[in-house]
Amino acid sequence: MSTYTAQSHPNIAFIKYWGNRDNALRLPSNGSVSMNLDGLFTRTTVTFNSSQRDSLLINDHPVSGKGLERVSYILDLVREMANMNERAEVSSSNNFPAGAGIASSAAAFAALAVASSHAAGLTLSEWQLSRLARRGSGSASRSIPSGFVEWMMGTGDEDCIAVSIAPPEHWMLTDCVAIVNASHKKTGSTEGHALAWTSPLQAGRVADAARRLEICRNAILNKDFETFADIIELDSDMMHAVMMTSTPPLMYWQPTTLGIFHEVRAWRASGLSVGYTVDAGANVHVICLAEDAKEVEKRLRELPGVSDVLVAGVGGAARIV
Repeated sequence: MSTYTAQSHPNIAFIKYWGNRDNALRLPSNGSVSMNLDGLFTRTTVTFNSSQRDSLLINDHPVSGKGLERVSYILDLVREMANMNERAEVSSSNNFPAGAGIASSAAAFAALAVASSHAAGLTLSEWQLSRLARRGSGSASRSIPSGFVEWMMGTGDEDCIAVSIAPPEHWMLTDCVAIVNASHKKTGSTEGHALAWTSPLQAGRVADAARRLEICRNAILNKDFETFADIIELDSDMMHAVMMTSTPPLMYWQPTTLGIFHEVRAWRASGLSVGYTVDAGANVHVICLAEDAKEVEKRLRELPGVSDVLVAGVGGAARIV
């Protein structure tokens, strides 16, 4: 019996992943770019033993049904690689809201991939871990490497992996996450990805994705905040336009979400280095330079409808703790 605990960070995508070219393998319709969020984490412990079935605890609550099935699916891949058949006890906890558009599943499956592979006696490379994590949640592939990360589309399962394009210390950015709604969203990302191609806008979004990705990657590497802010807002708005025009439509934004957009753009026009992006949820990730984070946090807390603000710098790789 072996037990390992891994910790990983959620990530915020600057160029978004929405829609798959293969739902089973979670091969994305376009490449994406993200940043790991330091200080926010999921910690997962995996123990292989002689029990009859896999078990899952999330924040000390037993989980069955679809949640357990997704975890067992990853454990089955690990068991196959390790040529073993022991069942596993999995215990996971977050220090941030789950299912609220802060990439909780990304952090969870990255931590699960690292902990379970170690517990099974495997020594996997970063790209193998990224590929394994992707099978549980596409964006989890991006929580494996450190800092600023690009998820490559690849040609198939083997090379659809995420790699670090710059370490955390490359550019001192901060994500001030304005919590508009901390409750679990009604339609999760997995269901949402399956609806992406029902929108007449998805084809145009995907066709232009490589251009946006290159602009974003270069803006990060050159620390060009103005270009960066413009492209992340455009990309976020395009993804939500697809969501709103899918069948059935997905409307994640709340009135407060829209209010924050207007404020952020006004702050930028007045000279503050700040931009917004939103994942599948109502909460707004307000990205700024680290030196402006206290001011941005203060302004966000003063806005009606904002219940809390989580502040995170650029985080490192998923790891054993």
